[in-house]
Amino acid sequence: MLYEIQNPRQIEGEGRRRWFTDENTDLIIWYSDEGGLDGFQYCYDKNSKERCLTWKKTGSYVHAGVDDGEVYGQNKMTPVLVSDGVFDKWSIADEFKAISSNIDKKISVFVYRKIVEYS
Repeated sequence: MLYEIQNPRQIEGEGRRRWFTDENTDLIIWYSDEGGLDGFQYCYDKNSKERCLTWKKTGSYVHAGVDDGEVYGQNKMTPVLVSDGVFDKWSIADEFKAISSNIDKKISVFVYRKIVEYS
């Protein structure tokens, strides 16, 4: 089940953010200066092949894999998003619904709707 991280690091220029997590998932919500939802990033399968769906208020979506920066025999590099076209929206939406029942309902309904609207 997702729970909220209290006082997450705020990054200048991004707008206020909230961060929800569990052992396999991260959900970061960005707010505009006026308080509206500006976007989110939903990262899932952290324990196997991590991927992220990012939505911005402009209507843009990006689905990407996460290259964790692990290279055998070298220092770990910074994780980066890489192309990953596979997205089973109904499976991901159902999983999100199951783990988001204890977070702000407005957020969970909004993110669920945006997951199923992804094409």
